[in-house]
Amino acid sequence: MGVYEELGISPAINASGKMTALGGSVLDDTVVAAMAEAARNHVVMDDLMRVAGEVIAKATGAEDGCPTTGAASGIAIAVAALVAGTEPDRIERLPDPGDRPHEVLLLKGHSVNFGAPVRQMVALGGGRVVEVGSVNKVTAAHVEGAITGRTAALLYIQSHHTVHKGSVPLADMIAIGRRHGVPVIVDAAAEDDLRHWPATGADLVVFSGGKAIGGPTSGMVCGRSTLIEACRAQYTGIARPMKVGKETVLGLLQALRTYGDDEAGDGGRERMAALAAQLGGLPGVTATVEGDEAGRNIHRAVLTVDPVTARIDAQGIARELAAGSPPIFLRDHQANTGRLSIDPRPITAEEEAELVTRMGALLGAG
Repeated sequence: MGVYEELGISPAINASGKMTALGGSVLDDTVVAAMAEAARNHVVMDDLMRVAGEVIAKATGAEDGCPTTGAASGIAIAVAALVAGTEPDRIERLPDPGDRPHEVLLLKGHSVNFGAPVRQMVALGGGRVVEVGSVNKVTAAHVEGAITGRTAALLYIQSHHTVHKGSVPLADMIAIGRRHGVPVIVDAAAEDDLRHWPATGADLVVFSGGKAIGGPTSGMVCGRSTLIEACRAQYTGIARPMKVGKETVLGLLQALRTYGDDEAGDGGRERMAALAAQLGGLPGVTATVEGDEAGRNIHRAVLTVDPVTARIDAQGIARELAAGSPPIFLRDHQANTGRLSIDPRPITAEEEAELVTRMGALLGAG
């Protein structure tokens, strides 16, 4: 009996992706070993955090880095660093920014909820979000017109959750920030190209460690060395409840060292094509393969459900699979439009076979 079964919990089959709600990533043996070794020894945490910053810098091409408990805490810490800097008195007063600039401009289509509202992460760091433009229409002039003496940062969310239509490209946001002397924070939580986003010229970039990187539940901020120094300083203030342990730091660093070793390839296209061929023969299901909406090297099997023929709609399929044993979780972001998808990264060949069997039984295909 495994550790989850001992607690009366069934391990899940994850066909959804590197999702926080499903525990992020399944860890490589080398990451687990690094975390176990870290657990057996004491270390001066300030020393570990600085060395970790060097490893993060090497992996991302940034000047320095700071480990965090996740991308969400990374946003809060990045905002706090820009509002309070390294001044102890100001750090200890947060989230009260005092008389410091603290408005964070956010494209209205980027004001998303990724399990919690991004606005709340900004508020934890002492910032106040100012949404710019409309959800599907915002221009550079809107952004420039919103900048005042109270503006502390521009925040850009790179995610499939955001609205891309009618938005302002990151390059334009960075150019605006440069013209007005306002730092730009990029939330690239689930992105897989660790060197691209710092190279855009963003002042701070936030990544999740437990998603594309394949590390434990963790995160990191990378960017300009002076700002990263301010990020580390927040661990004596609002980041104290978000403190990252030695085991997590070592797991993150090990994942960074080996990241990319097996990333080359077709992004799961061939596997998903074979799976789509099986599922596309089920009653009421049309299956195709589509690339990732955010441009990453991921190809997913996409199932379009005809509820009349299938006698169940897409949302019902997702619910039934999740309620079974073991629970199977599909990517159901667009289930209300009749679309479900399968992410190749977390699901094994054996789990794919289980999914085909369960889908067949559910749809009466034997």
